[in-house]
Amino acid sequence: MLLKDLQNIFHIELDAIYGKHEVDSFFYLCIEHYLSVLRIQLTLEPELTITKSETDTFFKTLEDLKQQKPIQYILGDTEFFGLPFKVNENVLIPRPETEELVDLIIRSVSSSTVEKSLKILDIGTGSGSIAISLANKIRNAKVYALDVSKEALKVAKENAEINNVEIKFTEASILDEFNWDLFFNDLEFDIIVSNPPYVRELEKQEIQPNVLDNEPHLALFVDDNNPLIFYKAITDFAVKKLKPNGKLYFEINQYLGEETKQLLVDANFENVELLKDLNGNDRMLKGRKSFVIPAQAVIY
Repeated sequence: MLLKDLQNIFHIELDAIYGKHEVDSFFYLCIEHYLSVLRIQLTLEPELTITKSETDTFFKTLEDLKQQKPIQYILGDTEFFGLPFKVNENVLIPRPETEELVDLIIRSVSSSTVEKSLKILDIGTGSGSIAISLANKIRNAKVYALDVSKEALKVAKENAEINNVEIKFTEASILDEFNWDLFFNDLEFDIIVSNPPYVRELEKQEIQPNVLDNEPHLALFVDDNNPLIFYKAITDFAVKKLKPNGKLYFEINQYLGEETKQLLVDANFENVELLKDLNGNDRMLKGRKSFVIPAQAVIY
């Protein structure tokens, strides 16, 4: 079968659901993934054909796309911050907004700071996208990552191997204070970062079906009556486990920016800033743990 003819079938079946531009993107991802054929190659060789077994694979993918299964789950991989990542239904698909958070952290690490060994903790790591990207980009960083899901950690560990970085993974819930000293005894961190669950049940109607019906609800949703449960627990943890002047970074619910910011203010963090993403939404929050001089050390 001609690849060009197959592309036309994709458009006939999918344009009404996704739009022409996105369908083209899906098709080019598929030919690169399944056939190692680049978009430019198809343009230069419009008579390219594929075998029946290859055609069957594409039609299976077509059916999955018609059911609005995310292309990343169909292919089993995606890209984040220029790095390859495996993904499946046990982890969220990394998003551009989270890349902005990673970039913010990397830019905040000064060249002088990089010379010493930083300790970084990613809470709710999922696929490992944040932790692995930071380990890849920040020299001398010792990176730790925590998640409550055993299946998510399997994916994260595979991604760490693929990207040739060393991460210390821990299976635990940040909501259980017993874990704080059990797993992080005598550890203090320079940076703590988290993109925890933050979508309220009342916001489900805003979620696209391809996300709602496929991505893990454990990593997405929180109770309407306690939407900041993870932010409060992580802030309390950071008070205890961040070094003086250590930094806390969050990806947040755009509708709860001021409420989330107040958690850090109430915990006496300094330089607390609510930051917008490229779409103009309140999406990131950062703060610095205050450096408190013990009373007995004050010189009069």
